[in-house]
Amino acid sequence: MPHSCAAWKCTNRFTEQTRSAGISFHFPKDKALRKQWETAMRREGFSTSPSSMLCSEHFRAEDFDRTGQTVRIRAGSVPSVFSFPAHLCKSVATRTSQTSKRAQELLSLDSPYLVQEAEPIPVPNL
Repeated sequence: MPHSCAAWKCTNRFTEQTRSAGISFHFPKDKALRKQWETAMRREGFSTSPSSMLCSEHFRAEDFDRTGQTVRIRAGSVPSVFSFPAHLCKSVATRTSQTSKRAQELLSLDSPYLVQEAEPIPVPNL
C-alpha cells in the first residue's frame, strides 16, 4: 500500500518502486519530539497516525547519520525544509537600537583613519 509524505504540498509517495530513490521516516515515538515534528510542519489540525511519514527532502544534510549501511536520522533532529505558502511563512524582523545605529555611524566616520595601507618593510639582503 503506497503512502504519501505528510508535509504540505509534498507529492512524494512511498512505493516499492520509489523505495530505493528516497528515504522515508516515520514520526518519532517520543511524544515531545513528535510534537516538534508536527509543529515544524505547520499543518493546522494534523495529528500523526502509525503510518504517518516524512520524506528525506524535509531534512538538512547534517540531520542524517550515514555511518552505517542504513541511513538514519540523528537523535533529536527536527524536519526544517518545507515550501510553505506565504501566509504560513514567518517574517523575521530585525530590530536595531539607537545605540547600535549611532555606533555604525561613528565607525563609518572613523574607518578611513583606521584602515590605512602599510608600507612594505624592506628586507635586507644577507
